[in-house]
Amino acid sequence: MKIVTFRYRGALHLGVQEGGHAHALAGPLANACEHLAALAEAHAGHLSPAGRPLPLEELAWMAPVPRPGKVICIGLNYRDHAAESGMPVPTSPIYFAKFGSCVVGAGAPVAIPPGSAQTDYEAEMAIVIGATARRVSEADARAHVLGYACFNDVSARDFQFADGQWIRGKACDTFAPLGPWIATRDEVPDPQALGIRMRVNGGTRQDSSTAQLVFGVDALVSFVSRHVTLEPGDVIATGTPPGVGFARRPPVFLRPGDVMEVEVDGLGVLRNPVVG
Repeated sequence: MKIVTFRYRGALHLGVQEGGHAHALAGPLANACEHLAALAEAHAGHLSPAGRPLPLEELAWMAPVPRPGKVICIGLNYRDHAAESGMPVPTSPIYFAKFGSCVVGAGAPVAIPPGSAQTDYEAEMAIVIGATARRVSEADARAHVLGYACFNDVSARDFQFADGQWIRGKACDTFAPLGPWIATRDEVPDPQALGIRMRVNGGTRQDSSTAQLVFGVDALVSFVSRHVTLEPGDVIATGTPPGVGFARRPPVFLRPGDVMEVEVDGLGVLRNPVVG
């Protein structure tokens, strides 16, 4: 399934996209807790499409998880990106967090924060959790995954490098585009064999494969769950390949009017304009 979240006639719905239509998986959802409960039901297979198909053009699209409880990002998790950065390949996952309030959906503007002249893009594949995971083994990790989505780890490099830690540079408002849908794990037999690309204004900036991941899906879910209980709707962004703006010579950063497109094979295209 391709799981989507949308507003229809003012009400929030979790649904499934099929061709040019969407089907609601649940009735109108009043709040984030109901949304996460519906995601858990979808993961368990207890929800099925109901009601008439809704034309896509009548819907207001949101991130498939509009307000994740946790957004956990993995650093230096592509071998080719570690080489580009002049850093050794990590021996265990390095992770940091963004806030759920950073998340926006496909088409939503990404705002360069006041004072930043070095805002950058990072194309990533995200893991979306479907069932609570606490201290799970790698062998059992995949059963806790709902599916996968495109993600953009937008980063203000000047904030990131000036502060000596990453919160301000990584967690500004709108700095976590997610979507356009979640492809359930049955649609992605091997998440470590997907092409991943970033285009800015139609020009390719990043072009790699998730085969370059240092730590794959099972290892990441297991490792993070040792220390942090993962819950339905939580997001793990798996890292970015080479070609980020700050590593180019000369560096190239985002400007108002730019359009970013993250594309991961089978996961659609996550397109977001940049504003000042």
